[in-house]
Amino acid sequence: MSSRRSRQSAAGVSRISDDQIIELVSKLRQLLPEIRDRRSDKVSASKVLQETCNYIRSLHREVDDLSERLSQLLATIDADSAEAAIIRSLIM
Repeated sequence: MSSRRSRQSAAGVSRISDDQIIELVSKLRQLLPEIRDRRSDKVSASKVLQETCNYIRSLHREVDDLSERLSQLLATIDADSAEAAIIRSLIM
């Protein structure tokens, strides 16, 4: 298959061109702190995608930790207070 041909998804519906993949990798290089600080033109697309997955996992862990901390804080204050309402809105 030529590198210029579009790739077809397993469902056969969506097609992603090589140019779209290159553009996505380029944007990810700019966004990822681990790669942005390096010479990004020397980092492979595979490495960029791996770092993207790692970064997303890290963000998920942070969200889980913050949710747990908010739940603990909620357990220590009056359930009918304004503070409790704010914390509940952050958790939901």
